[in-house]
Amino acid sequence: MAETKAPGPGPLAGVRVVELAGIGPGPFAAMLLADLGADVVRVDRPGGPGLGIDPAYDVTNRNKRSVIVDLKAPDGAARVLDLAERADVLVEGYRPGVAERLGVGPGDCHARNPRLVYGRMTGWGQRGPLADRAGHDIAYIALTGALGMIGDPDRPPAVPANLLGDYAGGSLYLVVGVLAALHHARAGGTGQVVDAAIVDGAAHLSAMIHGMLAAGGWQDRRGANLLDGGCPYYGTYETADGRHMAVGALEPRFYAEFLRLLGVEDRAGARTDVTRWAELREQVAARFKSRTRDEWTAVFEGSDACVAPVLSLREAPHHPHLAARGTFTDHGGVTQPAPAPRFSATPAAVRTGPARPGADTDDVARDWDVPRLLSSPPNPQ
Repeated sequence: MAETKAPGPGPLAGVRVVELAGIGPGPFAAMLLADLGADVVRVDRPGGPGLGIDPAYDVTNRNKRSVIVDLKAPDGAARVLDLAERADVLVEGYRPGVAERLGVGPGDCHARNPRLVYGRMTGWGQRGPLADRAGHDIAYIALTGALGMIGDPDRPPAVPANLLGDYAGGSLYLVVGVLAALHHARAGGTGQVVDAAIVDGAAHLSAMIHGMLAAGGWQDRRGANLLDGGCPYYGTYETADGRHMAVGALEPRFYAEFLRLLGVEDRAGARTDVTRWAELREQVAARFKSRTRDEWTAVFEGSDACVAPVLSLREAPHHPHLAARGTFTDHGGVTQPAPAPRFSATPAAVRTGPARPGADTDDVARDWDVPRLLSSPPNPQ
């Protein structure tokens, strides 16, 4: 049975979003809006984004529909503006000034649709000395101080994939901004531009740490603090089989439970004595090395010691808790995270697999009443 391409249920049902195709945080933000029920139309370029992944597996394009428009063609901008006129939100991730040069910048779009929320996703932002420079997640989090907090003190900072910058500091802040601006537009009738810069979001994520730093409760160096691996009862340890356990026994009663199950109850006084942390770390490490990860998982099962096995991407969906909640789902043969968060009255779902470039042109032209789309280039797939 063919998948339905109609917009589905969710708290954003009825919201129309135009996504100008890109890579990274823009598509992820648009996926989140689509997961929540918005009708997201992705405007793909002829030839695709050049990401090097089969479109059938690009989960960030699930729950969307796709049309192909060549924005460099004489009538390309007009087609996008037709969509923008009928949309509530537009999301783009070009370098500053590119959308304007293509004829689909905020001024062009707001001339057709003053209520439009125009979401801009960049690394450096729309203004500033680096605004026109290329960059990636690792550079953005490097400048904000976030990368420098992560990892062992005697080794280079650890790279947290592209989760911290692109998706936490970028996509999620763009979505928050878009939803806030959408609320404003519906209340007052006026759209606006949302400038979501990864450097801004990544810096904002460290608000608590900056407060602790100002209060003298955080040292401005790696591996010397309560939450950065400096504390022996908040970190990771290798097990006998080369795997790892994660420990987060911060509160006194959780710490006591942790020591009891680990078999080192005589170290209760080391919790607040920083001079004994190195010795405590060595003893904890030695204990964890004495058994396998699965053996230690069984030891801590059902306790409040705040200890968990470090699972791989392929292992995670099979964990009993995540399986019971349906945290991951299978769709079209691809295991992937289910939509989050959960809603009691308007549940979200994975309705369709990744949109194939150009596959939905006819449906979108009909549903959005944009007949000019039908003269777009044929689907190259």
